[in-house]
Amino acid sequence: MIDRTGLAEFLRRRRELLQPEDVGLPRGQRRRTSGLRREEVAVLCHMSTDYYSRLERERGPQPSEQMIASIAQGLHLSLDERDHLFRLAGHNPPARGVTSEHISPGLLRILDRLDDTPAEIVTELGETLRQTTLGVALTGDTTQYDGPARSIGYRWFTDPTTRQLYDPQDHPFLTRMFASGLRQIATLRGPDSRAAAFARLLQDQSEEFRQVWDTHEIGIHPNDVKRFVHPEVGNLELTCQSLLDPDQSHRLLVYTAIPGTESHEKLQLLSVIGAQAIR
Repeated sequence: MIDRTGLAEFLRRRRELLQPEDVGLPRGQRRRTSGLRREEVAVLCHMSTDYYSRLERERGPQPSEQMIASIAQGLHLSLDERDHLFRLAGHNPPARGVTSEHISPGLLRILDRLDDTPAEIVTELGETLRQTTLGVALTGDTTQYDGPARSIGYRWFTDPTTRQLYDPQDHPFLTRMFASGLRQIATLRGPDSRAAAFARLLQDQSEEFRQVWDTHEIGIHPNDVKRFVHPEVGNLELTCQSLLDPDQSHRLLVYTAIPGTESHEKLQLLSVIGAQAIR
């Protein structure tokens, strides 16, 4: 059963404790609210202000598990807080661990501060969970995919447009790297894992994947420098730094260019293009 009073009080308290800068929002000069406004939380949670406000006022229908997961992420809740929120809403909490897509508050706080840098948070299967604005400008919105196509390794073998963003000279290496990485995760997680299911799908759908899969290569790690071919600014060489959340197997990937290089200038141009596209 939903605990409407407990749910409303918990949401209200968490909202009041968050400051705009904690979630990557501008503070503004006329702020009177001690924490976030309801409309700001609604934007973060991808729902209407009216829907969220009714929850804080103990009204409306029981929120779905999907809605609760969105609220938990928008409010930057820890896993314990997320589980508590699910129980207040009358649902069993989702499983924890490598299959969870709940991003830790720590990774989110870092991502929220990278407003001038391409960055993304991905799962161990290369599924994008969150991107910065400049990250979207660099690679497109890679959170839009559904099913196995959410994984860049899967798209590499099934969607030719995926390869257009990368230097053709790197394609053979990336082909081996994606197959090697998928084999390593499938072995680690077992035959019933999503990684193993992806491997079976790709063996049915891609002759190229079957050939490289049969080589049984392991331990092919990504290069530190990524060579992109952007449709508007051209070739970019970006250094990729990663930060791992071991509890969730999520990685924060941050792409930077060496100051003074042509790639650095193009990245600055891309930030302008990306900002104009949002307006």
